[in-house]
Amino acid sequence: MGNQLESLHQIALEAGKAIMALYHSHIEVSEKEDRSPVTAADLAANAIIIEKLAALTPDIPIVSEESAHIPWAERKHWPLFWLVDPLDGTKEYLRKNGEFTVNIALIEQGLPVMAVVYAPALGKTWLGDGHQAWLINNNQREEIKVKAANSPVVVGSRSHPSPKMEEFLAQLSTYQLVAVGSSLKFCLVAEGRAQYYPRLGPTMMWDTAAGQCIAESAGAIVKNLDGTPLRYDREELLNPSFIVSLPI
Repeated sequence: MGNQLESLHQIALEAGKAIMALYHSHIEVSEKEDRSPVTAADLAANAIIIEKLAALTPDIPIVSEESAHIPWAERKHWPLFWLVDPLDGTKEYLRKNGEFTVNIALIEQGLPVMAVVYAPALGKTWLGDGHQAWLINNNQREEIKVKAANSPVVVGSRSHPSPKMEEFLAQLSTYQLVAVGSSLKFCLVAEGRAQYYPRLGPTMMWDTAAGQCIAESAGAIVKNLDGTPLRYDREELLNPSFIVSLPI
């Protein structure tokens, strides 16, 4: 595993520490323009990640959910950029169910090529370099890969259930449905604990890039509904619907 990926891991751990420092206190919540919640933990983690990434790679620009968004006229010329969600699953954080993550991904030519997903309340980290993926749990590191199952597990959103999910499930003869928050859904597929993650409702670029990299590094396929790859070299920050699955 490369030095840059290990540096990314350390940045995520530091951001997670800031998030957990506020986890058991009274959480002040405000609303952004899109009416989604934001907390002091989101902002504290964001400040750490932006500072550390700028020091690690001063020439690589950063797009983060909690920072001012750079216009497409500038972004479209970037061959490389960092895509960050400092606290993915703010609603799960407010519910104190542990299902929230720190997401950091490196995007190269529109595709995620290196990433970390850290779940600080669970003490788990997932890393991907575009070719391999790893889970770090209790200081033990293991390589993870997708796995097939006779009765596939389908993961869905805990906070954003979609009516379109029923249409997807109708295509499967047998399945188990599991609800989980944040980018943990990508990670369950990467670990082989789930086989499908259909996301048929709205997500933003920063919600998905790191998880996509982890899943693809473990052998999964992430496609839009028209069969094209989910990419990040586009003007629209809102993602289309997509499906994470095993290779056919």
